[in-house]
Amino acid sequence: MAASPWLHSASLLNHILLFIATLLFQQQGQGGVVMVEATSSWCVARSDASYQALQTALDYACWAGADCTPIQSDGLCFLPNTIQAHASYAFNSYYQRKGMAPDSCDFSGTANIARTDPSYGSCVYPSSLSAAGGAATPTMPTTNPNSLTPPVTTTTTPTTITDLSPPMPTDNSKASIRPMDIAMLLPAAFVLLLLFSF
Repeated sequence: MAASPWLHSASLLNHILLFIATLLFQQQGQGGVVMVEATSSWCVARSDASYQALQTALDYACWAGADCTPIQSDGLCFLPNTIQAHASYAFNSYYQRKGMAPDSCDFSGTANIARTDPSYGSCVYPSSLSAAGGAATPTMPTTNPNSLTPPVTTTTTPTTITDLSPPMPTDNSKASIRPMDIAMLLPAAFVLLLLFSF
């Protein structure tokens, strides 16, 4: 026995209404629905990498343009004060500033791409180029992070940096649907409802 077209339309209508209800009733915070982009990825240190390899790669990442301010002693990501945690933050900053290019997350085999957000507490790992503060600007021409050339270290007189506060987050995230987007979706859902009702 063939299913009635009306039954199919009613089922589709239920799905559309469920979608709209989900958008309207799962609002959080500023009126938007929290939606995580499926393509988010982070670059983190491998747990089996040696201390020396991670230290060399960490030095390279910070020298080559990663934002390493949050892992300084008064930064939001300083704790836990481990090479693993600091390298993960620096690797991810470099990776995001390179537009998540796959070859920018290797660091001589000490890093992996992760699909789970490694952020914790007030330490937020950026998940996009804009959240990472834009493209990396190394102090010298960029080289391949897979063939590490650590910076030459020289002894200098320490300087006092007075403002190491983290940058204020921007409000230009595309990770949520704002009320205006919902208002634009409602007429489209209504048109779909009318199309499949007859």
